[in-house]
Amino acid sequence: MAMLLLNRLAKEHEDYIKQQVHVKNPYLDTMEEDILYHFSLSTKTHNLPKMFGDIKFVCVGGSANRMKAFAHFIHQELNIPGNPDDIQDICEGTDRYSMYKVGPVLSISHGMGVPSISIMMHELIKLLHHAHCQDVVLFRLGTSGGVGLNPGTVVITDKAVDYSFRPQFEQVVLGKVITRSTELDEEVASELLQYASELESFPTVIGNTMCTHDFYEGQGRLDGALCSFSHEEKLEYLKKAYEAGVRNIEMESTVFAAMCRVCGLKAAVVCVALLNRFEGDQITSSHEVLVEYQQRPQILVAYFIKKRLGLIP
Repeated sequence: MAMLLLNRLAKEHEDYIKQQVHVKNPYLDTMEEDILYHFSLSTKTHNLPKMFGDIKFVCVGGSANRMKAFAHFIHQELNIPGNPDDIQDICEGTDRYSMYKVGPVLSISHGMGVPSISIMMHELIKLLHHAHCQDVVLFRLGTSGGVGLNPGTVVITDKAVDYSFRPQFEQVVLGKVITRSTELDEEVASELLQYASELESFPTVIGNTMCTHDFYEGQGRLDGALCSFSHEEKLEYLKKAYEAGVRNIEMESTVFAAMCRVCGLKAAVVCVALLNRFEGDQITSSHEVLVEYQQRPQILVAYFIKKRLGLIP
Protein backbone atom coordinates (compact mmCIF):
# COMPACT_ATOMS: atom_id res chain seq x y z
CA MET A 1 0.00 0.00 0.00
CA ALA A 2 2.83 2.37 0.94
CA MET A 3 4.64 1.49 -2.28
CA LEU A 4 1.55 2.31 -4.35
CA LEU A 5 1.25 5.65 -2.60
CA LEU A 6 4.91 6.42 -3.23
CA ASN A 7 4.56 5.47 -6.91
CA ARG A 8 1.49 7.68 -7.26
CA LEU A 9 3.24 10.62 -5.61
CA ALA A 10 6.26 10.11 -7.84
CA LYS A 11 4.03 10.05 -10.92
CA GLU A 12 2.23 13.22 -9.81
CA HIS A 13 5.56 14.95 -9.25
CA GLU A 14 6.78 13.80 -12.67
CA ASP A 15 3.62 15.12 -14.31
CA TYR A 16 3.99 18.41 -12.43
CA ILE A 17 7.56 18.80 -13.71
CA LYS A 18 6.47 18.02 -17.29
CA GLN A 19 3.67 20.61 -17.13
CA GLN A 20 5.98 23.41 -16.04
CA VAL A 21 7.57 25.86 -18.46
CA HIS A 22 11.24 24.97 -18.87
CA VAL A 23 14.04 27.27 -19.92
CA LYS A 24 17.14 25.79 -21.55
CA ASN A 25 19.72 27.93 -19.78
CA PRO A 26 21.58 26.61 -16.68
CA TYR A 27 22.96 30.07 -15.90
CA LEU A 28 19.55 31.46 -14.94
CA ASP A 29 19.58 29.45 -11.71
CA THR A 30 22.78 31.19 -10.63
CA MET A 31 21.40 34.72 -11.00
CA GLU A 32 20.22 36.64 -7.95
CA GLU A 33 17.94 38.72 -10.15
CA ASP A 34 16.64 38.26 -13.68
CA ILE A 35 15.73 41.58 -15.29
CA LEU A 36 13.21 41.21 -18.12
CA TYR A 37 14.40 44.51 -19.53
CA HIS A 38 12.07 44.87 -22.51
CA PHE A 39 9.04 44.06 -20.33
CA SER A 40 10.10 46.40 -17.53
CA LEU A 41 9.79 43.47 -15.09
CA SER A 42 12.21 41.75 -12.71
CA THR A 43 12.29 38.76 -10.40
CA LYS A 44 13.44 41.04 -7.57
CA THR A 45 11.02 43.94 -7.99
CA HIS A 46 7.92 41.98 -9.02
CA ASN A 47 6.17 38.93 -7.57
CA LEU A 48 5.91 37.09 -10.88
CA PRO A 49 4.15 33.94 -9.52
CA LYS A 50 1.46 36.15 -7.96
CA MET A 51 1.11 38.30 -11.07
CA PHE A 52 1.22 35.59 -13.73
CA GLY A 53 1.00 32.15 -12.07
CA ASP A 54 -2.54 31.49 -13.32
CA ILE A 55 -1.76 32.11 -16.99
CA LYS A 56 -2.92 29.27 -19.26
CA PHE A 57 -3.04 30.98 -22.66
CA VAL A 58 -0.63 33.46 -24.22
CA CYS A 59 -1.62 35.28 -27.40
CA VAL A 60 1.01 37.32 -29.22
CA GLY A 61 0.72 39.55 -32.27
CA GLY A 62 2.68 42.23 -34.05
CA SER A 63 0.64 45.34 -33.40
CA ALA A 64 0.34 46.88 -29.93
CA ASN A 65 -3.09 48.29 -30.79
CA ARG A 66 -4.29 44.93 -32.10
CA MET A 67 -3.24 43.11 -28.93
CA LYS A 68 -4.90 45.75 -26.79
CA ALA A 69 -8.07 45.25 -28.83
CA PHE A 70 -7.73 41.48 -28.34
CA ALA A 71 -7.43 42.00 -24.57
CA HIS A 72 -10.71 43.94 -24.62
CA PHE A 73 -12.31 41.29 -26.83
CA ILE A 74 -11.28 38.31 -24.68
CA HIS A 75 -12.38 40.23 -21.57
CA GLN A 76 -15.89 40.33 -23.01
CA GLU A 77 -15.78 36.77 -24.34
CA LEU A 78 -14.80 35.34 -20.94
CA ASN A 79 -17.28 37.55 -19.06
CA ILE A 80 -14.53 38.90 -16.83
CA PRO A 81 -15.93 41.35 -14.22
CA GLY A 82 -15.02 45.02 -14.54
CA ASN A 83 -14.57 47.52 -17.32
CA PRO A 84 -12.23 46.38 -20.13
CA ASP A 85 -11.07 49.98 -20.52
CA ASP A 86 -9.45 49.64 -17.10
CA ILE A 87 -7.04 46.94 -18.30
CA GLN A 88 -3.51 48.29 -17.80
CA ASP A 89 -0.47 47.82 -20.02
CA ILE A 90 1.90 45.86 -17.77
CA CYS A 91 4.83 46.97 -19.94
CA GLU A 92 3.98 50.66 -19.81
CA GLY A 93 7.44 51.29 -18.32
CA THR A 94 8.95 50.53 -21.73
CA ASP A 95 8.00 51.42 -25.30
CA ARG A 96 9.15 48.12 -26.80
CA TYR A 97 6.15 45.85 -26.19
CA SER A 98 2.65 46.00 -24.75
CA MET A 99 1.23 43.36 -22.39
CA TYR A 100 -2.28 42.89 -21.01
CA LYS A 101 -3.49 40.24 -18.56
CA VAL A 102 -7.13 39.19 -18.73
CA GLY A 103 -7.90 36.34 -16.33
CA PRO A 104 -5.87 33.32 -17.50
CA VAL A 105 -4.99 35.01 -20.82
CA LEU A 106 -1.91 37.10 -21.58
CA SER A 107 -2.01 39.35 -24.67
CA ILE A 108 1.37 40.67 -25.86
CA SER A 109 2.64 42.59 -28.88
CA HIS A 110 5.88 41.44 -30.51
CA GLY A 111 6.60 43.98 -33.23
CA MET A 112 7.60 43.01 -36.78
CA GLY A 113 10.09 40.40 -37.87
CA VAL A 114 12.20 37.62 -36.37
CA PRO A 115 14.56 39.82 -34.29
CA SER A 116 11.71 41.62 -32.54
CA ILE A 117 9.62 38.55 -31.73
CA SER A 118 12.77 36.62 -30.74
CA ILE A 119 13.61 39.13 -28.00
CA MET A 120 10.02 39.07 -26.77
CA MET A 121 9.92 35.24 -26.76
CA HIS A 122 13.09 34.96 -24.65
CA GLU A 123 11.63 37.20 -21.97
CA LEU A 124 8.14 35.70 -22.23
CA ILE A 125 9.39 32.13 -21.72
CA LYS A 126 11.52 33.26 -18.78
CA LEU A 127 8.49 35.09 -17.35
CA LEU A 128 6.34 31.95 -17.56
CA HIS A 129 9.16 29.93 -15.98
CA HIS A 130 9.69 32.35 -13.10
CA ALA A 131 5.93 32.51 -12.53
CA HIS A 132 5.75 28.68 -12.27
CA CYS A 133 3.08 28.51 -14.99
CA GLN A 134 1.80 25.10 -16.09
CA ASP A 135 -0.03 23.71 -19.13
CA VAL A 136 0.36 26.92 -21.12
CA VAL A 137 -0.67 27.15 -24.79
CA LEU A 138 0.82 29.90 -26.96
CA PHE A 139 -0.74 31.43 -30.07
CA ARG A 140 0.65 33.82 -32.62
CA LEU A 141 -2.23 35.82 -34.09
CA GLY A 142 -1.33 37.70 -37.22
CA THR A 143 -1.83 38.86 -40.77
CA SER A 144 -0.12 37.42 -43.80
CA GLY A 145 -0.02 37.22 -47.56
CA GLY A 146 -2.00 34.30 -48.91
CA VAL A 147 -0.55 31.90 -51.48
CA GLY A 148 -3.38 30.70 -53.68
CA LEU A 149 -6.00 31.73 -51.12
CA ASN A 150 -8.76 34.30 -51.21
CA PRO A 151 -8.36 37.35 -48.96
CA GLY A 152 -9.91 36.75 -45.55
CA THR A 153 -8.96 33.07 -45.40
CA VAL A 154 -7.55 32.03 -42.02
CA VAL A 155 -4.47 29.78 -42.11
CA ILE A 156 -3.63 27.46 -39.21
CA THR A 157 0.05 26.66 -39.59
CA ASP A 158 1.05 23.03 -40.03
CA LYS A 159 4.78 23.69 -40.30
CA ALA A 160 6.60 27.01 -40.26
CA VAL A 161 9.12 26.88 -43.11
CA ASP A 162 12.02 29.05 -44.28
CA TYR A 163 12.71 30.59 -47.70
CA SER A 164 13.66 27.15 -49.08
CA PHE A 165 10.46 25.59 -47.65
CA ARG A 166 12.36 23.68 -44.94
CA PRO A 167 10.69 23.28 -41.50
CA GLN A 168 13.61 24.78 -39.63
CA PHE A 169 14.98 27.96 -38.11
CA GLU A 170 18.65 28.90 -38.33
CA GLN A 171 20.07 30.86 -35.41
CA VAL A 172 23.62 32.18 -35.47
CA VAL A 173 25.25 31.67 -32.04
CA LEU A 174 28.89 32.68 -31.47
CA GLY A 175 29.44 32.68 -35.23
CA LYS A 176 28.01 29.19 -35.69
CA VAL A 177 24.66 28.26 -37.23
CA ILE A 178 22.32 26.26 -35.00
CA THR A 179 19.34 24.64 -36.76
CA ARG A 180 16.12 24.06 -34.82
CA SER A 181 12.92 22.30 -35.84
CA THR A 182 9.82 24.44 -36.38
CA GLU A 183 7.15 21.77 -36.12
CA LEU A 184 4.10 22.89 -34.15
CA ASP A 185 1.66 20.96 -31.96
CA GLU A 186 -0.57 18.84 -34.21
CA GLU A 187 -3.24 18.39 -31.55
CA VAL A 188 -3.75 22.13 -31.08
CA ALA A 189 -3.84 22.71 -34.85
CA SER A 190 -6.44 19.96 -35.36
CA GLU A 191 -8.50 21.32 -32.49
CA LEU A 192 -8.44 24.80 -34.03
CA LEU A 193 -9.56 23.44 -37.41
CA GLN A 194 -12.43 21.56 -35.74
CA TYR A 195 -13.55 24.73 -33.95
CA ALA A 196 -13.37 26.69 -37.21
CA SER A 197 -15.83 24.22 -38.72
CA GLU A 198 -18.10 24.69 -35.72
CA LEU A 199 -18.00 28.46 -36.07
CA GLU A 200 -18.68 28.39 -39.84
CA SER A 201 -17.84 32.10 -39.89
CA PHE A 202 -14.94 32.28 -42.37
CA PRO A 203 -12.86 29.97 -44.60
CA THR A 204 -10.07 28.23 -42.69
CA VAL A 205 -7.33 25.89 -43.87
CA ILE A 206 -4.26 24.15 -42.47
CA GLY A 207 -1.07 24.70 -44.43
CA ASN A 208 2.59 25.55 -44.19
CA THR A 209 3.57 29.13 -43.38
CA MET A 210 6.70 30.59 -44.95
CA CYS A 211 8.65 32.98 -42.74
CA THR A 212 10.85 35.54 -44.51
CA HIS A 213 13.40 38.14 -43.38
CA ASP A 214 11.51 41.13 -44.75
CA PHE A 215 8.25 42.30 -46.30
CA TYR A 216 9.46 43.23 -49.78
CA GLU A 217 12.33 41.43 -51.50
CA GLY A 218 12.20 38.41 -49.18
CA GLN A 219 8.55 37.86 -50.08
CA GLY A 220 9.07 38.40 -53.80
CA ARG A 221 7.29 41.74 -53.98
CA LEU A 222 7.68 43.91 -57.07
CA ASP A 223 6.78 47.17 -55.29
CA GLY A 224 9.71 47.74 -52.94
CA ALA A 225 12.49 50.33 -53.22
CA LEU A 226 14.66 47.49 -54.59
CA CYS A 227 13.70 44.73 -57.02
CA SER A 228 16.17 42.49 -58.85
CA PHE A 229 13.76 39.93 -60.35
CA SER A 230 10.99 39.76 -62.93
CA HIS A 231 7.26 39.23 -62.55
CA GLU A 232 7.70 35.79 -64.09
CA GLU A 233 10.40 34.84 -61.58
CA LYS A 234 8.17 35.96 -58.72
CA LEU A 235 5.29 33.79 -59.93
CA GLU A 236 7.61 30.82 -60.42
CA TYR A 237 8.83 31.11 -56.81
CA LEU A 238 5.30 31.43 -55.43
CA LYS A 239 4.28 28.39 -57.48
CA LYS A 240 7.12 26.37 -55.95
CA ALA A 241 6.05 27.54 -52.51
CA TYR A 242 2.47 26.48 -53.17
CA GLU A 243 3.59 23.05 -54.40
CA ALA A 244 5.61 22.70 -51.16
CA GLY A 245 2.43 23.19 -49.15
CA VAL A 246 2.91 26.89 -48.36
CA ARG A 247 -0.39 28.73 -48.02
CA ASN A 248 0.74 32.02 -46.51
CA ILE A 249 3.79 34.20 -45.92
CA GLU A 250 4.75 36.26 -42.87
CA MET A 251 7.85 37.21 -40.86
CA GLU A 252 7.78 35.61 -37.40
CA SER A 253 6.55 32.02 -37.39
CA THR A 254 9.83 30.08 -37.59
CA VAL A 255 11.49 31.50 -34.48
CA PHE A 256 8.18 31.41 -32.60
CA ALA A 257 7.71 27.72 -33.44
CA ALA A 258 11.35 26.80 -32.82
CA MET A 259 11.56 28.42 -29.38
CA CYS A 260 8.27 26.91 -28.26
CA ARG A 261 9.37 23.47 -29.42
CA VAL A 262 12.76 23.63 -27.65
CA CYS A 263 11.08 24.70 -24.40
CA GLY A 264 8.31 22.10 -24.64
CA LEU A 265 5.50 24.60 -25.10
CA LYS A 266 2.37 23.77 -27.07
CA ALA A 267 1.86 26.45 -29.69
CA ALA A 268 -0.04 27.41 -32.83
CA VAL A 269 0.18 30.10 -35.48
CA VAL A 270 -3.12 31.48 -36.76
CA CYS A 271 -2.95 34.18 -39.43
CA VAL A 272 -5.43 35.69 -41.85
CA ALA A 273 -4.50 36.26 -45.49
CA LEU A 274 -4.98 39.89 -46.50
CA LEU A 275 -4.46 39.20 -50.21
CA ASN A 276 -3.61 36.48 -52.71
CA ARG A 277 0.03 36.98 -53.66
CA PHE A 278 -0.54 35.38 -57.07
CA GLU A 279 -2.81 38.34 -57.87
CA GLY A 280 -0.68 41.22 -56.58
CA ASP A 281 1.61 42.70 -53.97
CA GLN A 282 -0.20 45.67 -52.48
CA ILE A 283 -2.97 45.46 -49.91
CA THR A 284 -5.91 47.30 -51.43
CA SER A 285 -8.87 46.29 -49.24
CA SER A 286 -10.61 49.04 -47.30
CA HIS A 287 -9.74 49.78 -43.68
CA GLU A 288 -13.09 48.38 -42.54
CA VAL A 289 -12.53 45.12 -44.41
CA LEU A 290 -8.99 44.74 -43.07
CA VAL A 291 -10.17 45.32 -39.49
CA GLU A 292 -12.75 42.56 -39.91
CA TYR A 293 -10.15 40.22 -41.43
CA GLN A 294 -7.77 40.85 -38.51
CA GLN A 295 -10.48 39.88 -36.05
CA ARG A 296 -10.88 36.40 -37.55
CA PRO A 297 -7.84 34.73 -35.89
CA GLN A 298 -8.89 36.38 -32.61
CA ILE A 299 -12.41 34.95 -32.89
CA LEU A 300 -11.09 31.45 -33.57
CA VAL A 301 -8.55 31.47 -30.74
CA ALA A 302 -11.08 32.98 -28.32
CA TYR A 303 -13.43 30.08 -29.18
CA PHE A 304 -10.56 27.65 -28.49
CA ILE A 305 -9.91 29.26 -25.11
CA LYS A 306 -13.59 29.16 -24.13
CA LYS A 307 -13.74 25.49 -25.11
CA ARG A 308 -10.67 24.67 -23.03
CA LEU A 309 -12.12 26.56 -20.06
CA GLY A 310 -15.43 24.71 -20.34
CA LEU A 311 -17.41 27.86 -21.14
CA ILE A 312 -18.76 26.26 -24.34
CA PRO A 313 -20.09 22.68 -24.34
